[in-house]
Amino acid sequence: MTTHVSHTGPSVAGRRAGYTVAMTVNLILLFLVNVTPGWQAVPFLTESTTDVLLLVNLSMAAAVVANAVYSVFDPPWVRALGDALTTSVGLASLVRIWQVFPFDFDTTAMPWDLVARWVIGVGIFGCIVAIIVALVRFVRALVAQAGR
Repeated sequence: MTTHVSHTGPSVAGRRAGYTVAMTVNLILLFLVNVTPGWQAVPFLTESTTDVLLLVNLSMAAAVVANAVYSVFDPPWVRALGDALTTSVGLASLVRIWQVFPFDFDTTAMPWDLVARWVIGVGIFGCIVAIIVALVRFVRALVAQAGR
């Protein structure tokens, strides 16, 4: 005897609540980063932080817009496309942070420069994988929708 178990995933209300939380978190972060004292209050960030701020802000703003769209209309192909787009902006932001490296960890004995580089590198790799996965999900969702 074969038993088929189907996974339905979160309800529409649950998904919308998640989208709202994600939008709220990103809006709070945008506020905290950009309103005085903003990023300047973080002791290990240097003045070159301004060189990465545009892409960091775009990444958070893209997440807000994507989650606003998802809260109204969230078929799988829309979420997959939105995930690919927002992750691409995040990737651009991480690459710029790697290039500029707006951190000053000289006051600590721990090699935080190395740790930060590793974390950024893992983030870049993770973004590349996530973009590929999102694009595959996008194509699969389109094919599934066309087959209906």
